[in-house]
Amino acid sequence: MVHQGDNPELIIVGSVGIDTIETPAEKRENVLGGSATYACAASSFFAPTGMVGVVGTDFPEKHREQWRGMGIDLDGLQTAEGETFRWSGVYAENMDDRETLETHLNVFADFAPDLPERYRRAPYVFLGNISPQLQKSVLDQVDQPKFVLLDTMDLWINIARDELEEVVGGVHMLTLNESEARLWTDEHSLLRAARRLLQMGPQYVLIKRGESGSLLVYGDEVFLLHAYPLEQFRDPTGAGDSFAGGLIGSLAESGEIGPLSIRRAMAYGSVTASFGVEEFSLERLSALGRTEIDERFARFERMCRF
Repeated sequence: MVHQGDNPELIIVGSVGIDTIETPAEKRENVLGGSATYACAASSFFAPTGMVGVVGTDFPEKHREQWRGMGIDLDGLQTAEGETFRWSGVYAENMDDRETLETHLNVFADFAPDLPERYRRAPYVFLGNISPQLQKSVLDQVDQPKFVLLDTMDLWINIARDELEEVVGGVHMLTLNESEARLWTDEHSLLRAARRLLQMGPQYVLIKRGESGSLLVYGDEVFLLHAYPLEQFRDPTGAGDSFAGGLIGSLAESGEIGPLSIRRAMAYGSVTASFGVEEFSLERLSALGRTEIDERFARFERMCRF
């Protein structure tokens, strides 16, 4: 576990929220959620991580203590007068499809990222799934980062496509899911969609495919990685953010940027996310040790050999 107090090697900007989640396994109310929450938790096993986000004055102190216990630096977390972002949803029996019941942006509606000075020198940046305007604001504040990963969603593709394409042109890797890639490019073939997205400027396009794993496209190369197989899991919320956090955390730990290091980082992302879905919120990740991650990674490596 990385210790808090080191200058962050990696900063992550995204939402922080309080969720009410119902899955076929159970219903949980008022649990810690948000893209920054899951991504920071996953990356904290690999590199000193700083969180950039906003919470309200109603935000429970116990969650800050949980983050601190994981070594996450909170100097970039703002507290604004009002209530914290809240989301509630219900998952279908297949644990893949879900219905959003309520979304209350609250203080997140007026969020304006303001990076602490020591965050601006971080060589690795993950721009979580927030508006392209906020993502660009963070990019404008960092000093020549070594690697920037950007996530997005269908909402921004539909309502802010021009702004999104502008910010994507300034990052190293774009990640999104299958339906978002098809929506953005009007291509049914994921490979053709990825090639179209590469033309916007990023060096790598990573398409998340849920239980089917992920597809990485760069130059003329293609890499497929299956998700780590699980017999059962309880809550898929935040799996994509945990995958991305583990991926960029692993890259930051290695200090190397290239196809081989990115492929390895994807495997670490898949393994870390596989732990997260075993329980609700951060329950599994906060009890996890790096040794467990490395042991599962070794098993995953053996599964993928042929």
